[in-house]
Amino acid sequence: MLPKKGRCNKAECEEETAKDLFVLKKHSAVESAINGLENHGLDRCPDHGIQGFKRYVGLSVLARNLQIMGHNIQQKGLKQLQRFEQRKAA
Repeated sequence: MLPKKGRCNKAECEEETAKDLFVLKKHSAVESAINGLENHGLDRCPDHGIQGFKRYVGLSVLARNLQIMGHNIQQKGLKQLQRFEQRKAA
């Protein structure tokens, strides 16, 4: 759906605010996960054959999950450090 110039008329406004349109605009988180995998090494598969491809995809998913877990641990550590500094300052 592309935007058009100018204001919408009454029929277009009703069409754009319909609940069916909002359902169509939603996309799954799968697209985001695929993009994350592509940005972290699953852009090309150097292995040959279906077995190599399956192994490569499995390792890529594992690597992405480890990265997300590491990020969560870092954020948790930063929050604890900030709490400690706030207590020390008070």
